[in-house]
Amino acid sequence: MTNWRERARQEMDQKVKPPGSLGRLETVAIDLAAYLQTLEPRVARGRILIFAADHGISREGVSAYPREVTAQMVKTFASGGAAITVLARSLDLEVEVIDVGVDADLPAMPGVVAAKACRGTRSFLREPAMTFEELDAALAAGRAAVDRAVSAGVETVGLGEMGIGNTTAAAALLSALTGAPPLETVGRGTGVDDERLAAKREVVAASLRLHAAALGDPRSALAAVGGLEIAALAGAAIECARRGRVALVDGFISTVAVLAAVRLDPSVRPALVFSHRSSEAGHDRALAALGGTPLLDLGMRLGEATGSALAFPIVKAAAAILREMATFAQAGVSTES
Repeated sequence: MTNWRERARQEMDQKVKPPGSLGRLETVAIDLAAYLQTLEPRVARGRILIFAADHGISREGVSAYPREVTAQMVKTFASGGAAITVLARSLDLEVEVIDVGVDADLPAMPGVVAAKACRGTRSFLREPAMTFEELDAALAAGRAAVDRAVSAGVETVGLGEMGIGNTTAAAALLSALTGAPPLETVGRGTGVDDERLAAKREVVAASLRLHAAALGDPRSALAAVGGLEIAALAGAAIECARRGRVALVDGFISTVAVLAAVRLDPSVRPALVFSHRSSEAGHDRALAALGGTPLLDLGMRLGEATGSALAFPIVKAAAAILREMATFAQAGVSTES
């Protein structure tokens, strides 16, 4: 069996530069080569997938914004006025928004795919967030989005989300998957004050107690305390690995989603590139559970795949270095002192 990682490392060390002088760029290139099983990795065409859904837990006072903002933001994505759409245009990235569970009757909009599993989850403070049928529909929506991207010739998929209340769901799911207490996983999300932060932590703690019997299995945990867009992200990551596509993981929520995907299918892990370190509490814990080191640290916590978009040029450049940079022998440069 070909050891692609070792071959890529040897090839990189022969490039016309001191060994290791391109730092993380070299590591990313070698990771790409090992995952894609080629010394000429190509990741130039990218598409951002933004999965949108509402959360029943948002009715428990855990967010600084009302749930109506989810639908309003989907419309802003479609009109091109959101942060991610501005970044995508500047970086020549495609964007597809998938309504996997927005609690509104959205009109047909350019770039928005209707794939509603249901109109938002239930409050997991009181009952499971999803049925298994709804969970499976959300997972399938994620897989289908990647299938559309692959069919269009996309090589790199950026994962992102939108959903008021989803930092609460992600924190609960992270605690369920890792055993970390809510004090370590629950953050301010959209910017809640100290009083609401304490209440948010208690909501997560109480929910974990309510669903304790279901939390030992990743699929059951997703259904109990997850979200429709979180499940769709997990499905998308699983499909990226199955189809040999690179998945750029955004911040806290996307990282928790791919952690669930890896727990469901460990073969997903090599497909993942972690774009940035979110300032949201719990992200470091999620990254540690995956052994992930993010490429950027810009103090961001917006979501929407904004970190994925910003990391795309770095990944593209890393692949180009391995694919196109001359070796000492090719350039006729001496390696002797």
